[in-house]
Amino acid sequence: MQPQHIMEGYRVLDFTQFLAGPTTTRLMAEMGAEVIKVELAPAGDPTHLLPHRRAGRSGYYIQQNRGKKSVCVDIRNPKGLALIKELVRSCDVLLENFSPGAIGRLGLGWEVVHALNPELIMCSVSAFGQTGPLSSLPGFDYIAMAVSGVMDMIGDPDQPPYFPMLGIGDVSAGVHALAAINAALLYRYKTGRGQYIDISLLDAYFHSHEINVQAYSGSKGKIQPRRSGHHHYAAAPLGLFHCRDGYLFMVVMARQWGPLCKAMGRDDLADNPNYDTNLKRVERRAEIVAIIEDWLRDYDRDDALRILQDMHVPVAPVLSVPEAMEHPHLIERQVVRTIQDRGYGELQIPGIPLRFSEFPEPLDLQAPYLGEHNREVMTKFGGVTAQEVAALEAEGVLHTQPLPEGVATVAGL
Repeated sequence: MQPQHIMEGYRVLDFTQFLAGPTTTRLMAEMGAEVIKVELAPAGDPTHLLPHRRAGRSGYYIQQNRGKKSVCVDIRNPKGLALIKELVRSCDVLLENFSPGAIGRLGLGWEVVHALNPELIMCSVSAFGQTGPLSSLPGFDYIAMAVSGVMDMIGDPDQPPYFPMLGIGDVSAGVHALAAINAALLYRYKTGRGQYIDISLLDAYFHSHEINVQAYSGSKGKIQPRRSGHHHYAAAPLGLFHCRDGYLFMVVMARQWGPLCKAMGRDDLADNPNYDTNLKRVERRAEIVAIIEDWLRDYDRDDALRILQDMHVPVAPVLSVPEAMEHPHLIERQVVRTIQDRGYGELQIPGIPLRFSEFPEPLDLQAPYLGEHNREVMTKFGGVTAQEVAALEAEGVLHTQPLPEGVATVAGL
């Protein structure tokens, strides 16, 4: 029988919150894995309160948790911890992004869960990793960005560094975690053995230095990585260019210099000995930027874009988020995806960036309500009956948010 998607049959116990860990399990759910989201009683994942909210539902929570099953458990209660330990026995993967050591203090450290299930893959995602001088410090995406040297590369050279308004490090770490987990599952397939994985935002950020680290090291410090504003310090022309009504971003390497000159009607520049190598163009970057922007001054962004694309110059418009959401390419490829949440209603979210020939269509998923799947999950895998689940809910060991009137539960999601 054809599975619904590529990770169908794998079960994941998900303790993660906010973004890095939920990115991993979101992708796993989108690929058909059964993801059991463990939310700490009584309030659950803090992202239930993040904007935009409608009808008591958070768009943020919906985006990160579609397709997951929610159980809301008081793990500090011995009865709640016993339920979770029972779930561990039947899961393939356990993912958590608490501060290092916290999962152990809750009674679910690697030694404990490995003893319960020797084939389990456990992955911890944190700001700085589980070892090292910084490991005990609290941290988020921008904190790791600052320590990695990445933040120092963003902005104008004579101004303080900038930081972007999105979770690049969280998402990158989440994807790194997914790669590591899938490799560990392959290893388990070969050997039957589970293992522990340590993923950090700092490591993921530092891994993105494609030029800076090796250039500084190899040149013995002669090449100093530095922020250079709107234009790259090591290649030219490469950067942001002002048109009559907006901005274009261009990456012009050796092969594209001639076509760019032709597009501007400046064939004389193509063979000019002042500009015939990248090093010379970098030395005369200000001159080149002025020449290009003088030409662009007479063009709207989209007209200049067409001229440059016709000459196969790597170029793109700098789109706002609303413009990107309306771009036909992103819509056709479902990079922008319109979903219907049973409580929130219609919502546009980023689509899954992984594409498989055997599974061309995305799954139709719903995000859970808090504790919605307590009974389903605990009776299947927690070793208790429906009556015992009801008693545990009455006792406060399990917590369930009542579904709004007219909203039906989605068994199995």
